[in-house]
Amino acid sequence: MNTDSFALRHIGPRKSDLAAMLKTVGVESMQQLINETIPDDIRLKEDIALDAAMSEQEYLEHITELSSKNQVFKTYIGLGYHQAITPPVIQRNILENPGWYTAYTPYQAEIAQGRLEALLNFQTMVTDLTGMELANASLLDESTAAAEAMALLFAVRERDQKKNGANKFFVSEELLPQTLSLLQTRSTPIGVEIVIGDHETFDFSSEFFGAILQYPGKSGRVYDYKSFVSTAKENNIKVAVAADILSLVKLEAPGHFGVDVVVGTTQRFGIPLGYGGPHAAYFATKEAYKRNIPGRIIGVTKDTNGNRALRMALQTREQHIKRDKATSNICTAQVLLAVMAGMYGVYHGPNGLTYIANKVHNTAATLADALEKLGYHQANDTYFDTIAIKTDVSKIEFRAIAEGVNFYYPDEETVSISINETTTLNDVNKIIGIFAEAASIERFYISELITGNTIPPLVARKTTFLENEVFNSYHSETELMRYIKKLERKDLALNHSMISLGSCTMKLNAAAEMLPLSDPMWGNMHPFVPTEQAGGYQFMLKKLEEQLTEITGFAGTSLQPNSGAQGEYAGLMVIRAYHESRGDGHRNICLIPSSAHGTNPASAVMAGMKVVVTKATEEGNIDVDDLRAKAEEHKDNLAALMVTYPSTHGVYESAIKEITSLIHENGGQVYMDGANMNAQVALTNPGAIGADVCHLNLHKTFAIPHGGGGPGVGPICVAEQLVPFLPSNPVIETGGDTAITAISAAPWGSALACLISYAYICMLGENGLKKSTEYAILNANYIKERLVGTFDVLYTGEKGRAAHEMIVDCRPFKEHGIEVVDIAKRLMDYGFHAPTVSFPVAGTMMIEPTESESKQELDRFCDAMISIRKEIDATEKDEPNNVLKNAPHTQAMLTNDIWEFPYSRQKAAFPLDYINDNKFWPSVRRVDDAYGDRNLICTCAPIEEFMEA
Repeated sequence: MNTDSFALRHIGPRKSDLAAMLKTVGVESMQQLINETIPDDIRLKEDIALDAAMSEQEYLEHITELSSKNQVFKTYIGLGYHQAITPPVIQRNILENPGWYTAYTPYQAEIAQGRLEALLNFQTMVTDLTGMELANASLLDESTAAAEAMALLFAVRERDQKKNGANKFFVSEELLPQTLSLLQTRSTPIGVEIVIGDHETFDFSSEFFGAILQYPGKSGRVYDYKSFVSTAKENNIKVAVAADILSLVKLEAPGHFGVDVVVGTTQRFGIPLGYGGPHAAYFATKEAYKRNIPGRIIGVTKDTNGNRALRMALQTREQHIKRDKATSNICTAQVLLAVMAGMYGVYHGPNGLTYIANKVHNTAATLADALEKLGYHQANDTYFDTIAIKTDVSKIEFRAIAEGVNFYYPDEETVSISINETTTLNDVNKIIGIFAEAASIERFYISELITGNTIPPLVARKTTFLENEVFNSYHSETELMRYIKKLERKDLALNHSMISLGSCTMKLNAAAEMLPLSDPMWGNMHPFVPTEQAGGYQFMLKKLEEQLTEITGFAGTSLQPNSGAQGEYAGLMVIRAYHESRGDGHRNICLIPSSAHGTNPASAVMAGMKVVVTKATEEGNIDVDDLRAKAEEHKDNLAALMVTYPSTHGVYESAIKEITSLIHENGGQVYMDGANMNAQVALTNPGAIGADVCHLNLHKTFAIPHGGGGPGVGPICVAEQLVPFLPSNPVIETGGDTAITAISAAPWGSALACLISYAYICMLGENGLKKSTEYAILNANYIKERLVGTFDVLYTGEKGRAAHEMIVDCRPFKEHGIEVVDIAKRLMDYGFHAPTVSFPVAGTMMIEPTESESKQELDRFCDAMISIRKEIDATEKDEPNNVLKNAPHTQAMLTNDIWEFPYSRQKAAFPLDYINDNKFWPSVRRVDDAYGDRNLICTCAPIEEFMEA
């Protein structure tokens, strides 16, 4: 037993289990299973070239040494990113706690009430501070949220007959540069024309459907936008505002002067900078737009007993239902970061946030006053945290660097300084010293802050916020720690049992992979510092790009997309740019198999493509004849095929190379959805099957934790002809020679989370990665064979094998009156999260165990499924009062004096012996989704208000 081997810790089954598992599967060896599963013509003939695997100790020493190459300066760049203080009680109990970071998206509400409450707190905090009626449970970053605001306003313009043909969108020149770049990316494919200008001279022409403003502006100035918004309304122009959330403590909420959407980032609410992410963006709007709001909304409903319960409202998996008609392709939120930001609001409360905002503003005012006493001119007559000093930049910049300080220099005559929560009097005095030396003036020292008064009375906040009890109850560490624990206990995560979700790959998130995220040498790096200060990050990111490029068999990688859906979109936009470079801009047809992942059609529409669906055969494979016919029919305009491999049905389709060749012969490019990459790594790859671009879900295959539904990272890897078009950033140079504009706000997306995947690859190496893929396939086929005769598996390969996942058919149980959702809820009583329900086939479950699960855990899950099947057989269709229909069973039910069910309490809660040792109690009974949608409540409303609804 080589205790230095990380693979030994990552892979669940023990060597002693292998013979029994192979026997159950019906093969002599692992090699035989792989040969019977993966088509020979796509198998890699040589090992992928990666460095030798490191032990956990070697990796931790390596990453500590790398961190020393990061020079963490005192940084006052701002531009939407500010160093913040993560309260240690939140860092230890949420960020570093697998009970929070290994949970899945809360589709199964009964075992996710803790996370749902934390997200409801986040939504309430956002609606209060923005003054809007409705907020979602987070988006990817501020720039993405602004792009979604533009798309929402463009969509709802159709309700206004006068605006039906309007396609111009006004962008204030005060908007952050990265947000402008992302708006430019997103506008062209959907037919929106961006017009940049001064909001004070805007003409409100009828050609405009919407506008976006920055509050405060990128210069730091605080504008009174009331007149602009009022005039826009008179002209049927809808307005979005990108607002700094901490400034809203001091500034009037945009919702109170009539705007339609407010977006921003909650990064400065206790989230590390992390060289750009991950951070939770917010999106708030009017209730009138609730059917158009992108992402997820948490809503209040009731359970079977009529008790208050929470669940995801309206948007739950809407891409998989609406497909190309979806509001957005967004599938990943930033749940873990939203939970942290919301808990920051809970911990500090309205008074604490007011203290922090006042301190930031007063510090900025104190610095401005001191620099003016040195003879400098401060140009911002109004500001919250950012001052603009007029001087010769060349005299300041080198002195600042020598003192370990970063300012922002928008031009050769302006030094912009953005104050943050961590700025101290010592920091202020250091800045004064830099400017005094540059002016050859004797320095002086500040001993206390003055009171700032540069926020105009007309703009100052007059409305209260965060009055709900939750924001006024947990201000000691003891109380917050207990509150966090109370919520954690309501959630089933990977620290309790296997989460066998097909297509979602819930594997081990190793502690050694997670530890560096808490290191300030990685956490406190601003994304726009000079790259030479980010030596550790630059090495790690470049190395990770090389590793992913090698693994995929491609020529280049961009880490910028910060979710899988963003990766899909980025891949299609790169294909679009490639066609345009060749004079083929008319190519706009995207072929998508009917079995495709639900976000694929939505991504294609966002990239300006027309979706043509191709058929599947009865075996669940792509119908090659139908694909050929449609490829040839559209050959003059064919842009791309989007294909998932192995297929969403859990099969390695043997015709894949024929399929990709067909597309190339007809002038298209092949996009491979990387959702199922866990079944490819080191055995085959997208390059081998003939694809041109793929995205990778680093939060699936490469071990970034799901975090309750985010963070995610979705880099794209591309063939040689697409490398020149990889995305850029307007502040820090990235991407190819003819790069498309930005896909996300930060140059390298969620760089901090990339440390996890880098660790995963470094510690597994080529051999460990290959074994991981092999065991993922073995574990899936082991479950498949154990369930034979109990459940039917819908699709298999030509030799009867599953890939790394399988679909079990639950539709026959309708004759017993049992639906697939009943099985999902009953699994909770057995201590398991349900597999993926009714995707990609209604009435089925898609099971994916991953390589991290032990034989013992697989057996417990199979025992539970077999036991449930016996329960189904014992039910009578006309008797709905049965153990499945009543699932899940709560502790309150089991301890109630009254028991009116025709089965025992033991049958309800302890149907198998293993449960006695590790019982998980759902905190509510089955939730009523329809009631919650009819009575939409998405904030921490008082219970009286809920009861009235």
